[in-house]
Amino acid sequence: MTIYFYSTREKPYGCFSNFSQHGFELDGAWWATSEHYFQAQKFIDTDRPWFDKIREVKTPKEAAKMGRDRSHPLRGDWEQVKDEIMQQAVLQKFKTHADIREILLATGDEVIVENSPIDYYWGCGKDGSGKNRLGEILMAVREILRQQQNR
Repeated sequence: MTIYFYSTREKPYGCFSNFSQHGFELDGAWWATSEHYFQAQKFIDTDRPWFDKIREVKTPKEAAKMGRDRSHPLRGDWEQVKDEIMQQAVLQKFKTHADIREILLATGDEVIVENSPIDYYWGCGKDGSGKNRLGEILMAVREILRQQQNR
């Protein structure tokens, strides 16, 4: 069986979305969602005021929109580090919240797919040909959590 998720409203897997309201502390700051963290990291060394504004906006939708604003310069190594940054955020989110950690661990060895009709990098895209990097990261985080649990 494959587990598909996309909207935060989908039970029980809506918590897999970066828009889910599961905040955490990382790098000495509080992040309302993993989307806030991910989008802000694009500007950590190029536009600190913009970085701070993204961290403080009310919704993950606003954070995503701000992160796509190319009037602010992206960090030079973004393409090389974005997957690692996403994994750090997702791991911290699931380490922080026991309830959603249990949901992720309960998926066993199932394949997890972000069923995004528009995102061919993080999701599977409209036709399923996308890279599903967020799904892959969730499966990697699941394995890390499993190993930590078994210590």
